Amino acid sequence: MYKQISIITLSMMLLMGCSGTVPTLGINNSQLTPCPNSPNCVNSQQTSADEEHAIAPLYFTGTQQQAQVRLLHILKTAERANIVVVEDDYIRVEFTSQIMRFVDDVEFYFPSTAADKITIHVRSASRIGSSDFGVNRERIEKIRGEFNAFKPQ
Repeated sequence: MYKQISIITLSMMLLMGCSGTVPTLGINNSQLTPCPNSPNCVNSQQTSADEEHAIAPLYFTGTQQQAQVRLLHILKTAERANIVVVEDDYIRVEFTSQIMRFVDDVEFYFPSTAADKITIHVRSASRIGSSDFGVNRERIEKIRGEFNAFKPQ
């Protein structure tokens, strides 16, 4: 009986620790935080020479506010997504995996522009572990597909 309680207690402690600590995120000198060396991160502001981490930004024709409304609509309907920060030029979302409860931080940065063409920089990174089996890249590509296909009601 003691052995079973110990195993259950240890398992609970491990599962609770899977969320990791929130890294330093946000915008610094018009840049999202660079990806670490581990392959569990993508960032549209990485150099194209860094193929492992580089990903294309999202593009939108219209105003920054219209782009943000469209993106927030998609994020609000995403599974296991918790919108944490919404600012005029920045959105941060936490996605939690279904089984192990791992947390990935996803950021969207809307740099100011006078043009009608909006660039939305993206960063998606796992808080813990080394490999994410491509989950962060797949997540951004799924959001991109929904963003591009979105039809306002």
